[in-house]
Amino acid sequence: MRYKVTHTTKYGYSEPVGVCHNRVILTPQAGPRLRVLSHRIVVRPTPQITSRRNDFFGNSVQTFSIEENHRQITITSTSRVEVDPAPTLEAAGTLPWNQIVKSLADRTDPLWLETCIYQFDSPRISREASFVDYANVSFTPNRPVLEAAMHLTSRIKKEFTYDTKATTVNTSTDSAFAIKRGVCQDFAHVEIACLRSIGLPARYVSGYLRTTPPPDKPRLVGADESHAWVAVYCGPEIGWIDLDPTNDCLCSTDHVPVAIGRDYSDVAPIKGVFLGGGAHTLSVSVDVAPEE
Repeated sequence: MRYKVTHTTKYGYSEPVGVCHNRVILTPQAGPRLRVLSHRIVVRPTPQITSRRNDFFGNSVQTFSIEENHRQITITSTSRVEVDPAPTLEAAGTLPWNQIVKSLADRTDPLWLETCIYQFDSPRISREASFVDYANVSFTPNRPVLEAAMHLTSRIKKEFTYDTKATTVNTSTDSAFAIKRGVCQDFAHVEIACLRSIGLPARYVSGYLRTTPPPDKPRLVGADESHAWVAVYCGPEIGWIDLDPTNDCLCSTDHVPVAIGRDYSDVAPIKGVFLGGGAHTLSVSVDVAPEE
């Protein structure tokens, strides 16, 4: 499936901003199922300083500085990508989850070096007994890892309520878990916390989700979504499998990954500092348009 993805972010300020420095992660990350055909980021006003690098996780990071007075910034990321369907997997045929955990206890194994960064606590996710208890309902002894992970994903979808007003970008994973409400970021953090708490490596994936309007409604430009989901390590043969707890599904052609990290703090699309500005407003639109 081919898409043209347009992500536009606008900041407006009540007073002039004299200088700002920003870091953006908006470039889709090529992988086994995703090819980046083209990509461009345009910033207005034009920055005086720009740079690009790959971070520790392999994400493409662009930084820019605007060193003249401005009252608005517009950041437009435009990508053309091709996404392949997820491979067909027999969940019941995957390795027992506790066997994977046991194999990763050998810290001389190269697989441990590959996955260890995703096994432990991170800035927004801590391993706790409450997450172990919640995960154990799905991860019974010797249950196939993907079967158990899909069961956990389904439970989060059923037992948590999607509520955009219940949490903010700064809400802790513990708080979202306690109230069983939140958005995709919260649900991804909760599932990762459960997986890591029982010893399975899990990472946070940011990206885009193509939405489909009802049959009698037109497709609205800009109404698609930034999204977040989970990747769980399922052993050396299968590797990482992406799961979406917000929608209770294995990720496939409707999901366009942009970045991976330990949690949201590693992959926030835009971070920055500015001098001046007074009050500010923010608007974001995302369009994931299929191409023939």
